[in-house]
Amino acid sequence: MPTVYVNDKPVEIGTAKLNCVQAAERAGVFIPHYCWHEALSVVASCRMCLVEVGELKDGKVIMQPKVVPGCQTPVKDGTVIVTGEYDKRDPSLPPLPYDPNYTKIPLGERAKKAQADTLEALLLNHPLDCPVCDKAGECKLQDFSYKYGRSESRMVDVKNTPPNKPHISSTITLFTDRCIMCTRCVRFTREISGTAELQVVGRGHHEEIDIFPGRPLENKLAGNVVDLCPVGALGSKDFLYKQRVWYLKTTEGVCNRCSTGCSTYVDSNKDIVYRLRARTNLQAQGYFICDEGRYGYHHANAAERFVRPVVKTNGRFQPQPWNRLLPQLKQEFTTAAQTHPRGVVAVLSPFLTVEEAYLLGRYFKSLAPEVRLVLGPVPVIGEDDKYPKNARGEPVEPIKFIIRAEKAPNRIGVEEVLKALQGEVIPLATITNETLTALWFAGGYPDPAHLDALIPTRWAMPPLLVTQDILPTMMSAAAKYILPATTGFEKDGTFVNHAGYAQTFSRAVRPPVEVRSELQLAFDLLGRPGLVQPAAIRQEVAAAIPYFAQLGATNPAPPSHHQ
Repeated sequence: MPTVYVNDKPVEIGTAKLNCVQAAERAGVFIPHYCWHEALSVVASCRMCLVEVGELKDGKVIMQPKVVPGCQTPVKDGTVIVTGEYDKRDPSLPPLPYDPNYTKIPLGERAKKAQADTLEALLLNHPLDCPVCDKAGECKLQDFSYKYGRSESRMVDVKNTPPNKPHISSTITLFTDRCIMCTRCVRFTREISGTAELQVVGRGHHEEIDIFPGRPLENKLAGNVVDLCPVGALGSKDFLYKQRVWYLKTTEGVCNRCSTGCSTYVDSNKDIVYRLRARTNLQAQGYFICDEGRYGYHHANAAERFVRPVVKTNGRFQPQPWNRLLPQLKQEFTTAAQTHPRGVVAVLSPFLTVEEAYLLGRYFKSLAPEVRLVLGPVPVIGEDDKYPKNARGEPVEPIKFIIRAEKAPNRIGVEEVLKALQGEVIPLATITNETLTALWFAGGYPDPAHLDALIPTRWAMPPLLVTQDILPTMMSAAAKYILPATTGFEKDGTFVNHAGYAQTFSRAVRPPVEVRSELQLAFDLLGRPGLVQPAAIRQEVAAAIPYFAQLGATNPAPPSHHQ
């Protein structure tokens, strides 16, 4: 088995094609880097990953005389890597047989000095504005300077202070003087989005990132350059000066804006979502997210959001406490199901989690077997948007990112629940011409316009209409009861994406005080006592529906691919 030695630690790499940074990571050793990123081409421009490299051959280690960039140096069987932290190596490991002439300078000192020199060069013109910089607290320049740099600067000349460029994009601003020219952002717009808005202008001391004249950074993946920027040069106007990152609590989430189900980080403070970031998941979307998902959290903080249950009395909506509302709802739906069960319909939207759809479906089927469960409207906007693109806006192979036309995160999951509970999936269009007696519409649509576009304007709503949603819609305007729904950040649950890949996520923030989660509400309607435990419901779903059997495992794998 091919073996690489990192600070004398042997690491088997198999058939993988790795560079020094990746091989060291397998050995549990971190090599600092700025410009290198797994999804982008290698340019070795920042020189932060300089390491000492050699080869173990015929029982001797032959080292190269100069340090080399680890990101650009591939490894093979017998490659020896010495990092700047060689002195922190595992003392229980036997040292390799290095050439005594090479070890006259202690091992690792060359790399350590090279990294400190690199940081000194990067910081020559960097402004000391950490107190006002949005990146403070998660800045690699801060972290690496502290860990690998020198405590003093020898710069005596006036720093180069090029003007900032807030005009490069409607969503992103460029603080030019903070840029370290890693060119991650330039490579992203050329290799991932394909739109190539960013470029390097000038040479040497006057190099800057800029846009082509008349072509601002406005592609649908543009927000990723903020995540990619290792320093505070590129800032999101949506988040700028809103919060300090050390106040934020980070939760792993799943985007609910399309059927890709991108893995995200949800950053929040005091139950307010402030930022969404991409979370690498090669089984879902890869390394990046689209701007629709990145900025798709504002509905959670919207002023017009429903925050308490209301009932229509004499043509006006009046607040009503849950302890009075729940018995009333149960009584009305029980009576309707006994009188005309086929006229009772529960619409389960593709924005519900698997657990919510299952419990709500169980409740309505418990009223009478003839009560129908219907799949809520699935917004489909245009066609799948594929990247990278060429100059004419046409997708170019190989495709690296897709924004799905289907704007719902869990259609497949809800469909599987409906199949299990009633043997078929009934689309909403089949019931809009019927005369119903009672309708429960469990929505949770983050964009009301998507729902309104799919509801027939001439649909005669039943006298007993319950709408469970986040924001006002045509359905809520006609409802007798409006129940506030939770956003995708305010609940635990499971989404199944377009490829049948199931992802379980945790609650990032608490909903408004008077909002009861869909899962808790279904739990209460079923007459179960206490607070609902999403993990227990997940186990129940796994036991009841074979498609979700793997969710019952300790480390759940995705269910089989959906055809």
